[in-house]
Amino acid sequence: MSRTHQPLIGITGGLAQNESGSLVCQVGQAYVTAITRAGGLPVMIPLGLEDAGLPALLDRLDGVLLSGGGDIDPERFNGALHAKVYGISPERDQLEFALVDLALEMDKPLLAICRGIQVLNVALGGDLHTHIQDQVTHALKHDWFPKFPRDKRAHTVSLKCDSKLDQIYGMDEIRVNSLHHQGISRVGEGLVATAFAPDGLVEGVEVTGAKFALGVQWHPECLPDEEGSKKLFAAFVQACH
Repeated sequence: MSRTHQPLIGITGGLAQNESGSLVCQVGQAYVTAITRAGGLPVMIPLGLEDAGLPALLDRLDGVLLSGGGDIDPERFNGALHAKVYGISPERDQLEFALVDLALEMDKPLLAICRGIQVLNVALGGDLHTHIQDQVTHALKHDWFPKFPRDKRAHTVSLKCDSKLDQIYGMDEIRVNSLHHQGISRVGEGLVATAFAPDGLVEGVEVTGAKFALGVQWHPECLPDEEGSKKLFAAFVQACH
């Protein structure tokens, strides 16, 4: 593939503190590798951008990937407070919610992973469980982190027949890794739930009428050799052409 024809795909990052105490914006290498292997050209979308500059940025991007990370501020969806809520970043919330609105308005391909699916859902008026284990009856263990391998396939997910995820993966049931303690409780407007864990938790959503806009609750970038994960990133990058 010619480099000039590689779709430019923005990946959202999070703030962290380095050893000298300075704040840095960072993106997990697994996302970069997944996009690169699928034929895309990844760039990091830094925090702190003014909202007025986002349309100009999206004009230059061919697609957006919302990456995983800490929790969304529960005040954004009137969520129940819980001691396990962690990693709230007002700067990241502000950027990503604005990005979702603009990406959908401009019909830019959008892939939302883990925290990303939660941002997508809340941005469209949905709600979250702030801690699944305490708020979902008979819930499976979904928070297989941080003391477990990130590629541990913890449970199955059933895919809705004829959904985009079903078409991409080519099967009705897959086995996924599970690295989250929050999850969708009420699906947002304009979204369709298309993937479900055995305990009924929504694990995938798709935006009705969009060229390509979907979210998954698992981490396909951490399953780089799994055929379904390869197909998912390939489909996303292809949609960005």
